[in-house]
Amino acid sequence: MYSKQSRFDLILNSLVAILLNVRINAFLAESPMFAINRASRTFDSFAKRTLLDNELSFIEGLILAAIFFESPDPITPSQLAKTFEMTRGNISHCISSLEAKDLLQRRVSPHDARAFLLTLKPAGKRTAVRVIGAFDRLQQSFEREVGKRALEDALRVVRQIERVMS
Repeated sequence: MYSKQSRFDLILNSLVAILLNVRINAFLAESPMFAINRASRTFDSFAKRTLLDNELSFIEGLILAAIFFESPDPITPSQLAKTFEMTRGNISHCISSLEAKDLLQRRVSPHDARAFLLTLKPAGKRTAVRVIGAFDRLQQSFEREVGKRALEDALRVVRQIERVMS
């Protein structure tokens, strides 16, 4: 059996837990940081499902699209890192993965032996076209469900928040 004190402690602890839960829920409901983080995780999950047929990450899909759009001119890993505001190491990891999937090739630049030039292999071109189509359908879905103007406004706000945090 519980003593009066231990029963009181159990009830008090339960009430404290409820109050803390209410406080954290209220905080999370008003927090742009949490909303952006949650949206990012949701988007990552959605992008994985969307690109799963191609066994690509979102960034790998972006890299293929970028190389495709720059064709016939080759692109360097440094250009990709700058464009996507990512580290060279992250880009290099993705390039290695895409090479292993036989989608792209890197070759030493004839103008600078320290630089690599990236071009798509035939399978990479086909995959890039599918990925670009998936990205386009995703954008159209966002515009249809949320509205083009609302998306533009949201993007402006996200960029403002990003500037504040940097």
